[in-house]
Amino acid sequence: MKGLSFLTKEEYKKLTKKASNRSKILPDCLGAFVIGGGICVLGQALFDLYQSFGLDKKTAGTLMSVSLIFLSILFTGLGLYQKLANFGGAGTLVPITGFANAMSSPAIEFKPEGHVLGIGSNMFKIAGPVIVYGCFASVIYGVVLVICQYVSGVF
Repeated sequence: MKGLSFLTKEEYKKLTKKASNRSKILPDCLGAFVIGGGICVLGQALFDLYQSFGLDKKTAGTLMSVSLIFLSILFTGLGLYQKLANFGGAGTLVPITGFANAMSSPAIEFKPEGHVLGIGSNMFKIAGPVIVYGCFASVIYGVVLVICQYVSGVF
């Protein structure tokens, strides 16, 4: 058998159309807006709460970030983050919570395989490319900045 090469283009289109789920744009966008907005509102509420304790903006912002990361990992461990993602889709990808979920999900999933070969080797499968891209991009941007400053005579 040669795979799907025996199908005509029209047959293949029909087959893929039948197997594909059509996205409901309005409910998906509404869910993303509600969940993503809710995460942002929670972050702002935590920020305001920490500032009401007399903390400066920098410290309150740091505590808010740590709190959102903690809650994201806690919800992932309890299986609640996936339920939010099923409803809110891209709304759960608010950077700090989505990244925490991407780091903790594989760690939880591969825990039975051990700390080194399970958690350690699988934890960065999703987040690893993001970290590598971020590091690489920061080096490139830094080099461009140094060149621009050198050319403009800042050094």
